[in-house]
Amino acid sequence: MLKSSTTEERISHLKGNMLIRIFIIALASLLMAVNINTFVHTGGLLPGGATGLSLLIQEVALKMFNINLSYTLINVLINAIPIYIGFKYIGKKFTLLSCGFILLTAVLKDILPLYVITEDILLISVFGGLINGAAISICLLMDATSGGTDFVAIYLSERRGIDSFNVILLINAVILIAAGLMFSWDKALYSIIFQVTSTGTIHLLYRKYQQVTLFIVTNMPDEISSSIYKISNHGATVINAFGSYKHTERTIVYSVVSNAESARVISAVKETDPNAFINVMKTDRVVGQFYHRPTD
Repeated sequence: MLKSSTTEERISHLKGNMLIRIFIIALASLLMAVNINTFVHTGGLLPGGATGLSLLIQEVALKMFNINLSYTLINVLINAIPIYIGFKYIGKKFTLLSCGFILLTAVLKDILPLYVITEDILLISVFGGLINGAAISICLLMDATSGGTDFVAIYLSERRGIDSFNVILLINAVILIAAGLMFSWDKALYSIIFQVTSTGTIHLLYRKYQQVTLFIVTNMPDEISSSIYKISNHGATVINAFGSYKHTERTIVYSVVSNAESARVISAVKETDPNAFINVMKTDRVVGQFYHRPTD
């Protein structure tokens, strides 16, 4: 638990330095562009979202009209509405950093050479998805996004308080099915594998909008409730209970916190009451008032 807490503090420290934050976002942009020009291009995959839609439009224009459109131009136009959503509902600094990522990725994609690492379509789908998910996660950890449906996902998460990346996965699947009807079903199905792998990687690495429920059996409810609030800005409910083993009065502190903050909360609870019994459960959805730290 202490290791996870240290990792979160390091990420927070990195975000505090704007130059380092921009540098890491630029590295994520480079990683995304290289992935598109290696795995994605070699496999003829459509990653979903704005990137996949941009590549699909490029392919349609080339095959049906023999027109070679600029990826940068298409991608910027597709991201226009999501960028507006970002400025209006999410955060201006967040959206500006995201715009930087979008533009840099698009330009790098156009100027970097194409390179074949492997022609095995299954390896391309899996490892390309892992790299894509890692690039997006790095961006999200630095409080930016890769654009397109990611803006929509964050908007839904901020407004609804739910983990919406599975909704975006469904939208991407619809886009890929449309691509399968127009071109090759094999490439569309492999693209779905790519997208599932990418989404799974994001779920693993980025946990801001995932919540956990804590049931803490303790004799120090006030101190523990205070610690939870100081770390997460979330309150707690204290429940009177009876311990059947020792036949003594006990109290249960009940609280819901974000997955990203849970390690620090648990560490603080153990420091406050080393004898506390903690039950951690994954929370699918929270309905009602749940505090989210504002995006800058």
